[in-house]
Amino acid sequence: MSATSHQHDRRRRTYALVATAATLATAGALAAALPATASTGESSQKHGGGHHLSRYQDVQLLSFNDLHGNLEPPAGSSGRVTELQADGTTKTIDAGGVEYLATHLRQAREGQKYSITAAGGDMVGASPLISGLFHDEPTIEALNKLALDVTSVGNHEFDEGAKELARLQNGGCHPTAGCYTDKKFKGADFPYLAANVLSEKSGKPVLAPYWVWKKKDVKIGFIGVTLEDTPGVVSAEGVKGLKFKDEVETINKYAKVLQRQGVKSIVALIHEGGQPASGAYNYNCDSPGAGDGISGPIADIAKNITPSVDALVTGHTHAAYVCTIPDPSGKPRMVTSAASFGRLYTDTTLTYDRFTGDISRTAVKSANRVVTRDVPKAPDMTELISKWNTLAAPIGNRAIGYISADIPSTGTESPLGDLIADAQLAYGKELDPETDLALMNPGGIRAPLTYAAKGAEGDGVVTYAEGFTVQPFSNTLNLQDLTGAQLIQVLKEQVSGTNAASPKILQISSGLTYTLDLTKSGADRVVTDSVKLNGAAIDPAATYRVAMNNFLAGGGDGFTTLGQGTNDLVGTDDLTVLEKYLTANSSATNPIQPPAADRITVVK
Repeated sequence: MSATSHQHDRRRRTYALVATAATLATAGALAAALPATASTGESSQKHGGGHHLSRYQDVQLLSFNDLHGNLEPPAGSSGRVTELQADGTTKTIDAGGVEYLATHLRQAREGQKYSITAAGGDMVGASPLISGLFHDEPTIEALNKLALDVTSVGNHEFDEGAKELARLQNGGCHPTAGCYTDKKFKGADFPYLAANVLSEKSGKPVLAPYWVWKKKDVKIGFIGVTLEDTPGVVSAEGVKGLKFKDEVETINKYAKVLQRQGVKSIVALIHEGGQPASGAYNYNCDSPGAGDGISGPIADIAKNITPSVDALVTGHTHAAYVCTIPDPSGKPRMVTSAASFGRLYTDTTLTYDRFTGDISRTAVKSANRVVTRDVPKAPDMTELISKWNTLAAPIGNRAIGYISADIPSTGTESPLGDLIADAQLAYGKELDPETDLALMNPGGIRAPLTYAAKGAEGDGVVTYAEGFTVQPFSNTLNLQDLTGAQLIQVLKEQVSGTNAASPKILQISSGLTYTLDLTKSGADRVVTDSVKLNGAAIDPAATYRVAMNNFLAGGGDGFTTLGQGTNDLVGTDDLTVLEKYLTANSSATNPIQPPAADRITVVK
């Protein structure tokens, strides 16, 4: 057994005691559909003076993805899941929060001698204030307490660059912020896997490409990759000096490496995903036929990964699914994702065949489980949250604005997207009165603003912590010049090129209007003649001054034309821009109303 496995076993024994003390109910593990001769565990029959091990051994694989530092229960729709009912209706369930996630995972492990906990990337990055303010050290501490065994990197693990990711793995105080407490940050107890992330200088992976879990005679290998397009969704500074390789080629390469080492049971942790046909976490993805219920990049990836890989744990799209997709030999293979923010975890039973050293694929069973908030909170997580909230409180509790109702962040055009774009336009005009409009990438808006008080601040009060949760990236607000023709091209890039299959609709400031015709395809979905600024048609030959964050200014999210802007001017960070706008335009007696989100006319 590896030293890492010993370490996690010690931790799990401690947690079993905690669970017993809290009188937690045992959660029934999934029963595998074993071959007729199989047993689920070790037999008590003696053979040659010792214990006889049965041929088949169930191994519990608990997995989750895209936690994004959400230690506290996420607010609004980010903290709910949709559950499909037997009669075909749906209901929503409040979910998430590591105090509850810890309890659910510890309950699920009870009675399971062979249990692994793995994750599919984006554990950190785009995190709420309680974690983001401290460069995600609190989340790494929480994951250590959760007894996470292994995770792949995601794109957000590179938000602050490879050196910072290495610090999260290995420990040490932050190079500029220093140490936050009297104890030195120890780093992650679990390995981050980055098989397809190479140093441009050395050509080698920046972190371990794979890891092997061992217990007695059972060995399961894990290969971790992030999406090849990570440079397209992370700032240029974050991926400086790195190369990102094809996911399938990389996994197939390291599957051979593991097999040469005698490891025949392999799980791929892939920070790339798809979209299921239903938003319900318990939707039967295979009901129409294997793989029919999921689309997107992971469908093609899964079909091309070597059959020697037994299961895929995925992420990135924040969707929930448990599907089978045929491998290249035509055999069904489990592909799972547990939504995001710790609202779900996936409970998978892998049946290990001691005769072959491989997983019996026909016996693999899996289901997503809700991290409900009706279980006891894990006391060690409550203590951790309290510690970091105390440190964050002087900054986080400060009021920066007032709202009259929830301001949602979802939809083709969202009310919060409009508000943020308006804030950026207002700040742009401060920098340069000639500023005409602002564009905001939807992926940079991480949560809604909710009217109900989260703490003691009172209903309708927007605190700095809530603003930080909405815009946690510390992007700068930049100005640049674009021609009218370039501006129209940018809008067309929302629905063409790399964004054709999964459009990224920019949030736009007041005065900019156009029609998005979803009955058409590709770039034609943006109706050129409909694009207007303050009622006047965009002049292709004219120059427009545009405000945007530095991620978009660098051509991020597939907006290559934005990378061609000229006359750059760099301003302050985007959260300060939002704070200035809220403070200037709202008060306790005159709160901001949710914008109408009527700037884009959508034809379906």
